[in-house]
Amino acid sequence: MFGYITVNKQELKLKDYDVYHSFYCGVCHSLYTRYGRRGQLTLSFDMTFTALLLSGLYEPDSGTDDRFCVLHPAQKQTYISNTFIDYAADMNVLLAFFNLHDDWTDDHNIKSRTLEKLLSKNIPELKERYPRQYRAVQKYVTRLAAMEDRKEKDIDKVAGLTGEMLAQILAVNDDMWAADLKRLGFFLGKFIYLMDAYEDRASDKKDGNYNIWLLQNDKYGDEEILSILNLMMSEGALAFEALPIIKYADILRNIIYSGVWIKYEMLKAKEKKE
Repeated sequence: MFGYITVNKQELKLKDYDVYHSFYCGVCHSLYTRYGRRGQLTLSFDMTFTALLLSGLYEPDSGTDDRFCVLHPAQKQTYISNTFIDYAADMNVLLAFFNLHDDWTDDHNIKSRTLEKLLSKNIPELKERYPRQYRAVQKYVTRLAAMEDRKEKDIDKVAGLTGEMLAQILAVNDDMWAADLKRLGFFLGKFIYLMDAYEDRASDKKDGNYNIWLLQNDKYGDEEILSILNLMMSEGALAFEALPIIKYADILRNIIYSGVWIKYEMLKAKEKKE
């Protein structure tokens, strides 16, 4: 996805960061065992959040292990394994495949095309195992491309596509928590899309690419955009707080209330410096 759903390390207790890192390593290890090195290349913070959220909610049986890895050859890394970490790894590959296909279609990026082909043999199995999530991601990519082609100006329509897709990813089960998970995913997805567009305004303007904020005819200044982003995360936070999560709650709150804003703060600091 976009890499916005991460922790604010500076505001996190050391023991909590170790737990978060073990989930990150867990998703990475699952990607390797299930998809090989090509799977590891798709690793994202976004699906680490998914694994942490669902593990905190459903509290599955989990195991831990310590192993060396390519990125950290000098010291063993602790990783957690459970069913939701494997689910996050599967969703990571599914999302990456469609994003890579989109990159190839838009920019004819050779690296994207190469990795897309490597992942393509895994997609039929994922489609069969997760038909609802597969349809959601496929629909998202297709509808987003169509809206971008026609220069859609409606913020809610465009950002809502990412929200609808992430809602289906987070709601892994059809149970009593599905509605709140979908609501969290919907507003978090809208935030991600709008934040990504905000970060890319300058480069998209230079390259003539579609950007929802650039089509608003200066209707929204920085304060208005910040207000909209805050609204998205406020609604998402309300949905999160409705879930009976105790385990990993401090880490998840760090992400939802602080971590998602790291790139925004870095961008504003860079603008101020310039």
